[in-house]
Amino acid sequence: MRIEADLDLCQGHAMCELEAPDVFEVPPKGKVRVLDDAPDAALRDEVASAVRYCPTRALKLLEP
Repeated sequence: MRIEADLDLCQGHAMCELEAPDVFEVPPKGKVRVLDDAPDAALRDEVASAVRYCPTRALKLLEP
């Protein structure tokens, strides 16, 4: 799996960081930073939740 973040859509709500802190980081008053754009399959559920709960739909989970 691969992750893409649309920084034009991101508003820094940090829901992604709450769901998958090993993969996403959102600094105060900042936008998402993807720490690992191709995370291990063991993190799939956390990443999928982060994508699902992003209020602005700024994240995409891509399958190879």
